[in-house]
Parts: sequence; structure tokens; C-alpha cells
Amino acid sequence: GWMKKDAFYGYKMEQDETDPVFLTYDELQTIMNKEFTIPRLALVRDIFIFSCYTGLSYVDICELTSNDIRLAFDDNLWIIKKRHKTKVTSNIRLLDIPKAILNKYEGKLKNGQLLPVISNQKMNDYLKEIAVLCGIDKNITFHLARHTFATTVTLANGVPIESVSKMLGHTDIRTTQIYAKVIDTKLSNDMELLAQKLNSKCLVTV
Repeated sequence: GWMKKDAFYGYKMEQDETDPVFLTYDELQTIMNKEFTIPRLALVRDIFIFSCYTGLSYVDICELTSNDIRLAFDDNLWIIKKRHKTKVTSNIRLLDIPKAILNKYEGKLKNGQLLPVISNQKMNDYLKEIAVLCGIDKNITFHLARHTFATTVTLANGVPIESVSKMLGHTDIRTTQIYAKVIDTKLSNDMELLAQKLNSKCLVTV
């Protein structure tokens, strides 16, 4: 109560934007197709891949129950649940890959849990082992799966950003636009490589 005026009045913190790290399509396929003889790594891979194809965060997968999966008007199964963090409802269609993962563990767990989720710390530790075994030189964490869903699985395949934002449960579409910027950068890089290949082979005459 000594200060008559807030010393931080009018001060606004600025945070540098960082591009989210995500798996490319080839890296995602490598992890999916890898045969793991160690059960704990196979389990973590399954849950990680489930997140890559649904965009659900670690805590949302922990809380996922059969009540969150519903048959919609289009006769497809959808995950419809409120995100733990924002309380915003996410609507995510279950594709064949995450559906197969759910079927793999169906009826094997207690308390209505759909996937055998272990601690987030162990998840991240085991994902580092998986990255090494798969020859992927990236710091893979569980949250990277959510980035991969937003970029490689959806935006890169032409899903509109408004739909991606709805599936991710973002409260502001500007949050989703971070991923779109990454995709635009990748598109530019890919086209530059294509230009280098084609321009060196073709002579254009006017």
C-alpha cells in the first residue's frame, strides 16, 4: 500500500514468436511403421500417433472416455469433448488410424479410460528413445503431436484453417494461424527446390 501508482501501469510484455516443431509426413510414417519389441515403446508410440491424428493434448487423452465418442449425423464417429485447458468444445472426426488404436485397447482398461496413458514425463522420455530408434533428429515431446496434427495431417492436406481451429479447440483463430505460417514457409521451400531442379534442366527461349 506504499505506492500511489502501479509501477507496471502501461507496461506490455512482448514475447518472440517461435515456429512450432512438427513431424513431416515421412517422419510420421517412420514412427508408425517401426516395429518395437519393447512393449512400453510400442504403447507410447500408439498414444502419440493417436494424438497426431486427433490433435488431442496429453491431459485430454487422459480424460477421454467412451462418452466423448459419438455417432454424428454423417454416420461417422466423432470425438466431441471440452478441452481441459480452455473449456472450448473440440469436434474431431475419428479417422481409421486413431480408430484402430482405440480398438486395440478396447476393453483392456478400467474406470472408462480408453487408452493406457502413463505419466507425461515418462511419455517424453520414451519418445526421445523412439526418435533415436527411428533416426529422427528432433526433440520429440508429446505436445509435438498436436503440432503435427495441425500442420502435416490437416493444413498440409487442404483442411481449412477454420476447421482446424475448431478441432484444436482454440479460442482465437490467430493461435491456429501460427501453423498456417509454418505451412506457407514449407510450401515456399518446396517450390524453391522444384524450381532449382526444373530450371537447371530447361532452357526457355523467347
